[in-house]
Amino acid sequence: MAHDEAIRDAAAAWAVRTGDPQFEDWDAFTAWLAADPAHARAYDAVALAVADAADVLPAISLPANDAVRPGWTRRRWLGGALAASLVAVVALGVWNGRGGTYTVETAPGETRVIALADGGQIALGGGSRLVLDRRDSRLASLERGQALFTIEHDPSAPFRLTVGEDTLVDVGTVFDVTHSAAGMALAVSEGAVVFNPDKQNVQVDPGQRLTSASGSDRYEVGLIPLAEVGEWQRGRLTFRDAPLVQVASDLSRATGVAFVVAPRAAERSVSGSLVLDRVKADPRTVGALLGVTIRHTGEAWEIGAG
Repeated sequence: MAHDEAIRDAAAAWAVRTGDPQFEDWDAFTAWLAADPAHARAYDAVALAVADAADVLPAISLPANDAVRPGWTRRRWLGGALAASLVAVVALGVWNGRGGTYTVETAPGETRVIALADGGQIALGGGSRLVLDRRDSRLASLERGQALFTIEHDPSAPFRLTVGEDTLVDVGTVFDVTHSAAGMALAVSEGAVVFNPDKQNVQVDPGQRLTSASGSDRYEVGLIPLAEVGEWQRGRLTFRDAPLVQVASDLSRATGVAFVVAPRAAERSVSGSLVLDRVKADPRTVGALLGVTIRHTGEAWEIGAG
């Protein structure tokens, strides 16, 4: 009960804040909405109550000398509360006017689980940015980072994910997607995903991994153990003949610890499996596990060829 009251209080507070014409912290507001379906329901309930109050307000008339009567303070407070509530209604209209999309963003080393209205969910990895649509939970765009999607399949309304210039369409699916400057990687553990149905139209099945380079129509499909799909959410990263540039990027995003690659090691590829908590506790463990050198430069951990 206390938890529900806290959510209602937070919803009311957000309604007042977003009603301020100077309000600009939309990212924080949308992140709060996305953190728990109960948040959006509470906010909508506040908006509905405000709308009902707005209908009743014109019917209330106070005598001209009401200011000197004992009940004036209470009535004045009621009028002020309704006025504040009406501001929240305006805020809701402004929010809907923003196109219905909202962004969920994580810092490096942070993860977040987003519950979808249709029963699915998205686990967002560190250093990631995801755009969702409040009007259609079957649309999303991964602008950067990594996410594990668990989607309720609906043949009449397939889930569509935009990743850069690529489009992924689910076929009853659990799948993992990474988006970086180098391109996109898709790995499927359940169901299937169709890669660019209007172009290449490639179906990726469980145990398969598709990679696509940025700015190119080229792609490759390989195999991946099912246990490795989305394993970052369980605190592990596995690399198979991966360039050190990718290793540094993935580790930085997943742990929140800054890794870079020594210039002479940029083309080196490695294989190995790392437990993220151990890397966070002591980044030097990366060296022994991947057969590389590692040193702290004062600003980041530099990975060398070994």
